[in-house]
Amino acid sequence: MRHMKSPLRRLYWFAGVSVVLLFLFSSCSFPGVVATDAQLPAVSKQEMPQVLPPIHFPQDEGAHNDLNEWWYYTGHLEATDSSGTPHQYGFEMVVFQALRGNLPPVYPAQFAITDITHDQFHYAQRSVTDYTGRVPAGTPTQGINIHVGNWSIQGLNGHDQLSASTPDYTLQLDLNSSKPAVLHNGNGIITYGLGGFSYYYSRTHMNVSGILQDHGQTLKVSGLAWMDHQWGNFLALGDGGWNWYSIQLNNNTEIMLYFVHDVSGQVTTTYGDYVDAAGKDTTIAPSAIHSTVLSTWRSPTTGIIYPSDWRVNIQDPHVQSTLMVTPLVKDQELDARTSTGNIYWEGAVSIQGQFKGQIADGQGYVELTGYTK
Repeated sequence: MRHMKSPLRRLYWFAGVSVVLLFLFSSCSFPGVVATDAQLPAVSKQEMPQVLPPIHFPQDEGAHNDLNEWWYYTGHLEATDSSGTPHQYGFEMVVFQALRGNLPPVYPAQFAITDITHDQFHYAQRSVTDYTGRVPAGTPTQGINIHVGNWSIQGLNGHDQLSASTPDYTLQLDLNSSKPAVLHNGNGIITYGLGGFSYYYSRTHMNVSGILQDHGQTLKVSGLAWMDHQWGNFLALGDGGWNWYSIQLNNNTEIMLYFVHDVSGQVTTTYGDYVDAAGKDTTIAPSAIHSTVLSTWRSPTTGIIYPSDWRVNIQDPHVQSTLMVTPLVKDQELDARTSTGNIYWEGAVSIQGQFKGQIADGQGYVELTGYTK
């Protein structure tokens, strides 16, 4: 099998109330209670025999009896209110599951709404310990059924339902995947040698419909979402962070990119996947991918300086493109220290440029970790 030299997408630490429960994730695969800069060690260059079972659907959509797991959704929504005024939103919803020994599972969760029309960003977070949530080893599951208080993710065969709220926004969505799940690294298995292993797949094109309550106003929304599901037995420490991009073009193709950087900001690993209109995915050669930061943004809350606005150039036979990636709201920073203990930027972006010589546009999400004052 191939080996992937990268961290997971979202890396977190968690501390329990009665005991110290260290929980490491890669925030969604790959943001971290001490910092957002944790990552797995370099993958061994020695080939290892395939000993892990392959991903099966729908069994592997649900929870597993592994150290770390998460279900991560981002997307764009449109609506028209009763006066005929159009509204645009971005949303993020993620639930994590952490298992440690015989301790009960811990479920941190985050939910964010980007109100693009009003240039505002709102988010909420929570964490619960569920004494009944553990899935016994070897127990088959049928789809997703995760609850964190009254927030929930449910689904089967790429037909999912999300429910979450902040004080001013309540979201209830139906999502339907129009393409097969993308198994990253070819078979969805990422091996890290002594660091452990991870399963990782994405649903890159999920049509969305549902209800959004915006400050008490009920709106029918529709749009497009992206989903990541990652799980496995992995624990490690490191320095640095990453820039992660999900790009959904209006020609019905998608691109996932991430750039891993060390503590000095130097890019150490580049990874890319391209999904064509028929749902076939192709790994993009790292040497073909280049990203240029065009500006920066300083958080007025934390003082952290993040990159903002990018030019992404991809010169691959399948993906010859130059794309401008622009945040739709500058301030999309989440201070998640009361749930997963980290601070990161994750936000809705617009895409403009050219793809294979044709004008292209679209939408996406960008995640930024490992940035400090």
